[in-house]
Amino acid sequence: MGTVAKTNENLKKCICMKCPSYTFTCKMLNMPGNMIAMMSDVSKKVELEAMYCAFEKSKCIKEEKGCICATCELFKENNLGKGYFCVATGGK
Repeated sequence: MGTVAKTNENLKKCICMKCPSYTFTCKMLNMPGNMIAMMSDVSKKVELEAMYCAFEKSKCIKEEKGCICATCELFKENNLGKGYFCVATGGK
């Protein structure tokens, strides 16, 4: 399993915010933080409500409602091999 670098370039490729498990409520609660993150250096962040494969599981997502990890460019580029990074740090 590969490691995903915490870079703004990778954040632009991230599709976590399109995931069915990332509910509308999670999106609304985390919109200010995610917008700020996109305009700053994500390599200095400890946690982020996006790019779960590079950071850690979500503090908002509590229920698996479908996984799109395998369709993400980051998943393919980094040979991740697992999914549901949003509910389990390191995927499951």
